[in-house]
Amino acid sequence: MALRGEKLKVGHLWWVLTKVPYSTQNGNRNKEFDGWVADTLVSVFSKKGNSESDELKRLAPMVSPQIVEWVLKRLPNWKVAQSFFEWASKQHEYRHTCYTYNAMASILSLSQQTSHLKSMAKHLTDSTPCSFTPSALAFLLRCFASLGLSLDAHLLFDALRLKGLCLPDHYCYNCLLEALSKSSLLHLIHLRLEEMKSFGWELDKFTFTPVLHAYCKARRFDLALKVYNHMREKGWLDARVSTILALSFSKCGHVDSAFHLVESMESHGLSLNEKTFCVLIHGFVKESRLDRALQLFDKMSRAGFTPPLSLFDVVIGELCRNNDVHTAFTLLLKMKEFRVVPDFGIFTKLISASPDRSVIAKLVEEVPQDQEERTLVLIYNAVLTCYVSDGLMDEACHLLRMMIGRKSSGDVPMDAFLKVKRLVFPNAASFSIVINGHLKNGQLDLALSLFNDMKQFVGKPTVLIYNNLINGLCDSDRLEEGRNLLREMTESGLEPTHFTYNSIYGCLCKRKDVLGAIDMLKVMRGCGHEAWIKNSTLLVKELCDHGRAVEACNFLDSVVQLGFLPDIVSYSAAMGGLIKIQKVDRALNLFRDLCSRGHCPDVVAFNILMRGLCKANRVAEAENLLDEIVAKGLTPSVVTYNQLIDSWCKNGSIDKAMALLSRMSEEDREPNVITYSTLVDGLCRAERPDDALLVWNEMERKGCSPNRIAFMALIYGLCKCCRPMTALRYLHEMELKEMKADTFVYTALLSAFLSDKDITSAFEIFKEMVYAGYFPESHDKNYSTVIDAVDKFSKDRRTSSGIQVLMEEGKLPTHRL
Repeated sequence: MALRGEKLKVGHLWWVLTKVPYSTQNGNRNKEFDGWVADTLVSVFSKKGNSESDELKRLAPMVSPQIVEWVLKRLPNWKVAQSFFEWASKQHEYRHTCYTYNAMASILSLSQQTSHLKSMAKHLTDSTPCSFTPSALAFLLRCFASLGLSLDAHLLFDALRLKGLCLPDHYCYNCLLEALSKSSLLHLIHLRLEEMKSFGWELDKFTFTPVLHAYCKARRFDLALKVYNHMREKGWLDARVSTILALSFSKCGHVDSAFHLVESMESHGLSLNEKTFCVLIHGFVKESRLDRALQLFDKMSRAGFTPPLSLFDVVIGELCRNNDVHTAFTLLLKMKEFRVVPDFGIFTKLISASPDRSVIAKLVEEVPQDQEERTLVLIYNAVLTCYVSDGLMDEACHLLRMMIGRKSSGDVPMDAFLKVKRLVFPNAASFSIVINGHLKNGQLDLALSLFNDMKQFVGKPTVLIYNNLINGLCDSDRLEEGRNLLREMTESGLEPTHFTYNSIYGCLCKRKDVLGAIDMLKVMRGCGHEAWIKNSTLLVKELCDHGRAVEACNFLDSVVQLGFLPDIVSYSAAMGGLIKIQKVDRALNLFRDLCSRGHCPDVVAFNILMRGLCKANRVAEAENLLDEIVAKGLTPSVVTYNQLIDSWCKNGSIDKAMALLSRMSEEDREPNVITYSTLVDGLCRAERPDDALLVWNEMERKGCSPNRIAFMALIYGLCKCCRPMTALRYLHEMELKEMKADTFVYTALLSAFLSDKDITSAFEIFKEMVYAGYFPESHDKNYSTVIDAVDKFSKDRRTSSGIQVLMEEGKLPTHRL
């Protein structure tokens, strides 16, 4: 057929059309000709041909549902198949059948194209209704079920039935129940069961199996057991039905129920398959029920199954975690009976679980002669791993050097296992274990020395070893050595990975070497590797922290020109750096450039820019950014609101700040202690102490605990509003919470009481300040205020004696008075 397709070129197409008789009726078509048409369509669409080409226009009249089925099954991927399917649907006098729809549905379900399958279903019921046979509908329902589209299967079923496009039968209903069971839609399952009963149909094994499955998925084991018992009474039980229930019990942690069900299966002559045994044993181990896991393991063995290596590994691993080395070793011997070869992981678990390493000698003794070399290397590598994990690097190095025939410099006592059998030569993994141990402990030079031995005795190291060493060198800022290893790696024929390049790139970024970083990016772009965003962001932050924000922006431009896409965190860092050096307009321009290039700044980026505008006293522009945040569908953070509230409080727009507090509540943005502290300070500045106290009370009522800064803001503000007694009450409350006030708070209280002519209270605060060690230094701006107060206290008869006592006690720095 393919040969004929090659011979009949497009130039002969018209001759074929005129000479070969055909009919659009299925009963009077030339099968050979239909095959040629299908071959040609497959060829055209596989080559991504134009759907409006002359060739396809000539073929269009010959398209039939059967040809469409043939072509769909042979196209290379779902996109091409969908393109052809849509092209066919547009041809004059052609209509898809249930079989062509099913062919397309099968392709979409196998390709996991959920949205396209749902669109196709809508099309077949709305746009061009198509009749379905019950078996065809059942197949379509299975396609939906395979993608978890249970509800869609339910709706499609009803749409076709109600429009008279299909008369579902018993089998069709069973397939729908199977689809619904995958999503545990119990109410719909009950609905369908009632429908089936109303039709007078006998519910059979294939009806109840998906119902049982649905109850299990929904963890309704009471209902699941009722169904199970009903099926048992009817004689419908089989291994699959029992397995569904057993696995569900296991997944939900009902280990004993699952085990008893397995025993019940045995009494009924039913047996689990190998996969179910493995899943159940894994589940029992996960629930820490080793007793049941071992019993089931024994049943699996007696059933004639050979447990896989992975199953031995998980059971031995759990035994070792429970310090049952004896049972674990017994299981290892069973592996020998089953001819399952232990791997490195099993040996490592066994050796790690043996505190005195006594199991090592037993392991070596059990090594079969025909696998001696390979197995001994695995055992010794497991020993090396255990030494490294326990931090016994000297022992690890000693063993490795003994394996390569060298004498160790130190006299490190070794385990008795070395006397049992001869040492074997290490492999690459042996060196890797110890090298990585040195790297983990920061012993870079020892790792490099061992790396050189590895090249001498084993040969070419792996990419992983090179990567680990290069990363270690770069982390230690030994960049040139890292580059030398990269050069050696490429010269040896190994292909560096993105990890290799990013290790060096990250070191360049830490060094703030902009030109070097850009050169490395060029190399990475040439090799098709992506740069790690965290490294680019690190460089930008480092530059900005050192006042080089403009250079950071230029670097980001270079990154974009090379085809890499920095993330919003990098740009946010750059904007923050520009704001730090008071280049707010450039930060704003960078922000606008981001938006114009399709980037979507996050709330953090907006907050950074708003902070810069607020610091530059451009609050109106910052307010516009708040509106922009909302317009872009983002949610302003508490930080966003706090910045505007702080700016409005400082420039006297306290009512706007209070309005924003109300807006926060409306938008479920809970104000924090910074919000309330800022408002309290702003209200006190505006000489509205009563409102400040109302805000304070609201803060406490909402469970927001005031911190030290909040207390000092309130106390200072109340003093400035000539409310020293109220301020004093909050100072005492603050002290009860074991918070200490700064000198300026005591000074503010002192000044407020003196202004209020309450010299007694002023002196009490003065004494508290002195005894707390808060007498200001001479360079402190509060110094002159306190000195003036001392002068007043000395001249007033009510407080002069108190000043004299303080001086005699040495509490006052007399040289300052």
